[in-house]
Amino acid sequence: MLYTLYDMKIKTGLFGGTFNPIHIGHLALANYLCEFEDLDELWFLVTPQNPLRMQNDFLDDSKRLELVRLAIQDYAKFAVSDFEFHLPKPSYSIHTLDALKKNYPERQFVLIIGADNWVIFDRWRDYQRMIAENEIWIYPRPGSIVDESTLPPTVRLIHSPVIEISSTFIRDGLKEGKDMKYFLHPAVYKKIKEEGLFL
Repeated sequence: MLYTLYDMKIKTGLFGGTFNPIHIGHLALANYLCEFEDLDELWFLVTPQNPLRMQNDFLDDSKRLELVRLAIQDYAKFAVSDFEFHLPKPSYSIHTLDALKKNYPERQFVLIIGADNWVIFDRWRDYQRMIAENEIWIYPRPGSIVDESTLPPTVRLIHSPVIEISSTFIRDGLKEGKDMKYFLHPAVYKKIKEEGLFL
């Protein structure tokens, strides 16, 4: 069998988000993508806070990065990246992808997005070029229907389990004094409790 240079690249999933905080839903999805799909690794691409949309319960960039690092420390296929922290603001996914491909030519990047984002993908900056130039995987989200028969060749629907947990739910539970330990990685839960985060 002949292999091209493209075939030999490290296939890297890009899972972007605020991760405020990262929870078991994020981790379970990422685990599924690495173990049941053909990814070599997955990067949690932590999105910097938009200074125009400040939230009182939004942890600063370095703290969210720290919590992701704690959550993924025991799984070799996961990595955390602050790449977008160093890009011009506001950061658009198309600019992030362009910069990543330039900085990491040895990798073949796959953009991971939820079905809720796919149904409004035409609102994204340069979405047509994103589709033409990048591989995109869509994971299912409650209430967002994706017709596989209409997807472009570079886009595919991943049939991963649907886990209905949100960071908002986690934050609200913590504020109310609920024991949320089973919704978070133990190291993340310990750090949140030790530092009184989201209270």
